[in-house]
Amino acid sequence: MDYKINTLQLVCVAQFTAKAGKRDELVAALAALIPDTRRESGCIRYELNVSLDDDNKVAFVEKFVDREAFDKHCAKDAIQDYFHNVMPELVESHHVEVFNQVIA
Repeated sequence: MDYKINTLQLVCVAQFTAKAGKRDELVAALAALIPDTRRESGCIRYELNVSLDDDNKVAFVEKFVDREAFDKHCAKDAIQDYFHNVMPELVESHHVEVFNQVIA
């Protein structure tokens, strides 16, 4: 099968495991980031998901037009506030990874 790798757009998967009893607070804090992020000119997709396998895990699947748009998103005050002030109170562990989409 032929495929192409989209090297311009960026996909980010950000996974968070909530501290015991903090899942609902974590989901609320992350959901609050959705409206403004979706209005960013470089945002294509910004979707929050809860795990079917682990009640404490949530993940964002994000897509931006390019690395610059993603970096601007990450630098926003609300995102910085989440990572520096909110996340330490609610998150046991996290993993953020970026990808390029394979178009088949």
